[in-house]
Amino acid sequence: MLRIILAGTLALAPVPMAAQIRAQIPANLTLDWDKGIQPIGQDNYYKAIECGKQGGDNPVCLFYDAGLCKNDDFVLALHTPYKYVAYEVWNAVRQKQPAPQPNYATAGRTRVTLGISPAAGSQNRITAVSIKRGGRTFQPTSRSIDGGRGSFTFDFAPWAPTSDITIEMAGTTGTKTCLVPRTLLARFR
Repeated sequence: MLRIILAGTLALAPVPMAAQIRAQIPANLTLDWDKGIQPIGQDNYYKAIECGKQGGDNPVCLFYDAGLCKNDDFVLALHTPYKYVAYEVWNAVRQKQPAPQPNYATAGRTRVTLGISPAAGSQNRITAVSIKRGGRTFQPTSRSIDGGRGSFTFDFAPWAPTSDITIEMAGTTGTKTCLVPRTLLARFR
């Protein structure tokens, strides 16, 4: 009888929550930017062009978000006005074409989109994303989910480097959260 009571007690014990993921960016990302993700302007437009001119397979100024919030379920990728411009230039340069002057108006209409793909072998498909900061929750202004992939577009305010944020990624089999410290947000472009 005692064994049954103990077994029942253990079965009701709370399951510990998984540790929160902490965002990381490459250590060799230059320290020449500390304003965070912004609408396109003269300063970040020309910095993005210079970034794209670097060429190479994966310039860190463009792909700084590789491995951001690394986990077993989801792979994250940011799409920003800066990255729109840098990618246009980089794509031409790696094809041995002259560096273009990307469309400033199109870059000006670009918002921040968080792309979410399933990690290799993951069965957890993305269903929703939100950003939390200081008791406030920011929902995407638009979202698109196709199979296990999703695109979640936000205005600039949730990404401002004013304080830490938590990205909450809800999936079909569980939710992951990722803490992005203010100091990293300041280096996002």
